[in-house]
Amino acid sequence: MDQVNSAIASNLAIVAGILALVCLLVVVLVVTVVVQARRIGRLKTRLDGVTRGVDGRSLESVLDSHLETVFRVARQQDALSARATDLETAAGRHLDRVGLVRFNPFEDTGGNQSFALALLDDALDGFVMSSLHSRTGTRIYAKAITGGAADATLSAEEAQALAMARRQSASRAVAAASDGPGGRSRAGTARPAATQVSSTSRPLEPVDRSDEPVDADFLDRRLRGQDVGN
Repeated sequence: MDQVNSAIASNLAIVAGILALVCLLVVVLVVTVVVQARRIGRLKTRLDGVTRGVDGRSLESVLDSHLETVFRVARQQDALSARATDLETAAGRHLDRVGLVRFNPFEDTGGNQSFALALLDDALDGFVMSSLHSRTGTRIYAKAITGGAADATLSAEEAQALAMARRQSASRAVAAASDGPGGRSRAGTARPAATQVSSTSRPLEPVDRSDEPVDADFLDRRLRGQDVGN
């Protein structure tokens, strides 16, 4: 026992030093834990402020809400795309290509009150309508157009009106091909061709019928482009 006490007494300074070092390490660890706890608290507060909305929802709830919004927008975009496709298909059937020729087929009338009107859609389907006006009456005729071709013989004025409408289709195709990004032409904004109106058609042989009424057979032959004698 005396030997043990003697050993402790001789090494007391070393033991005291070790105990002091341990106490210092404990103090350092306590300070470190306190500092880290404060940092974690501040980070948690900032994270809560970033991830929580005004209603105080959790990050999971916020993400679920954003995902639902994304899916809803995607569904709406699909619906708008389908609707735009339907509108484009319907727009292709609109009769927006127009050719109009006014003329005077008889010497006893004036003012170019007779006309030939061609109306076509994107597929060059439509019709040509003609009106022949005389002192005794007005007759109206219509001829179907399919793919830019008529189902019956056209008069000179009807053919001219149809050519006007077809040229509008060709000019629009050229303008669409020259469009740059955003649907604008390299030379400026492309505009659809204006409706061409001619006040007179190619010269007709004079027909002197001022002394007799114009009958229906004569109008039919005139509209079909057949030669009309005196």
